[in-house]
Order: sequence, then C-alpha cells, then structure tokens
Amino acid sequence: MDQDEVKLAVPKREGQISAVFSRGGPREGAGRKAIGQTKKVSLTLPAPYWEELDRRCGELGVSRSEWLRRLLLEQMAHPERKREEP
Repeated sequence: MDQDEVKLAVPKREGQISAVFSRGGPREGAGRKAIGQTKKVSLTLPAPYWEELDRRCGELGVSRSEWLRRLLLEQMAHPERKREEP
C-alpha cells in the first residue's frame, strides 16, 4: 500500500466507523439500488425441479431469485389467472 492518507469517517446512518482513503470508499447513493425488501425464504423441491429451474434460468440468463421474483410478480399482478391451490 502506498502513502495514501487514511481517515476515519462516521457514516450518516448509524453503523460502524469505516476507513476512508483519499479516493473511492463508501459514498452516499453508491452501489446497487434496492428493488424492494429482502426476506430469506427456504424452498424445498425434488432434484428434477431444481435442475429444470436451473436450465430455465440459464436460458434466460437470470438468477434463481430473479426468475422466481418474475413468476411471483406476474402471478400477483394477474390474480384472475389464479391456479389451483395445492
């Protein structure tokens, strides 16, 4: 590491103190923008379904989360297309 000056900065929001170099570092508004609230969900499926999910995600070039999000949002946006409940 070269002789860059290191400062300690207190973020505007509550949290930990972070080291700030003369360039870069945490900035207000930086990073990926939130698209909603994140909640972790555990999903159990038989192996062939996981394989099919991964195949479809690969075809579309999206993550599992993105594919499932699209599916849920589409279903919720069009409740008249309601499928039979299990």
